[in-house]
Amino acid sequence: MRKTYAFEDFSPGRVFDLGSKQVSREEVLAFAAAFDPQPLHLDEAAAEASVLGGLSASGWHSCAMLMRMMCDAYLLDSTSQGSPGIDSLRWLKPVRPGDTLRARMTVLAARGSQSRPQIGLVRSEWAVFNQADEQVLSMEGWTMFARRSTSSAA
Repeated sequence: MRKTYAFEDFSPGRVFDLGSKQVSREEVLAFAAAFDPQPLHLDEAAAEASVLGGLSASGWHSCAMLMRMMCDAYLLDSTSQGSPGIDSLRWLKPVRPGDTLRARMTVLAARGSQSRPQIGLVRSEWAVFNQADEQVLSMEGWTMFARRSTSSAA
């Protein structure tokens, strides 16, 4: 099955709209209980007393929501071969229950792999904003994509 996006589609400067996501209180609590059970993510009083000033999603939950948005917007319809990692990640503002997040990905650089000619590496910046247009998350990193001419997607 042919994939829409291959390495050749990620030219520097290209921007992908990743859509939006409503954050529910139930999912904030469920994620925190399973993966980041700090009181400031689970307990209203502890959250109010924290530097966050109220219940907020774990930063890792924010990353997981961004990952889902990435998958839905382009990764599941691409020749993605995974990622060698991220270079920077910043949680800039708390993500609160009731927030509506929107995200975008901007391609910063693209180059062929020297050791694997069938693969290209794409350096991207992801930005997540809340409904007040405040940036809540910033991330930069790399993704590996098969080249269209050498992948089974052709």
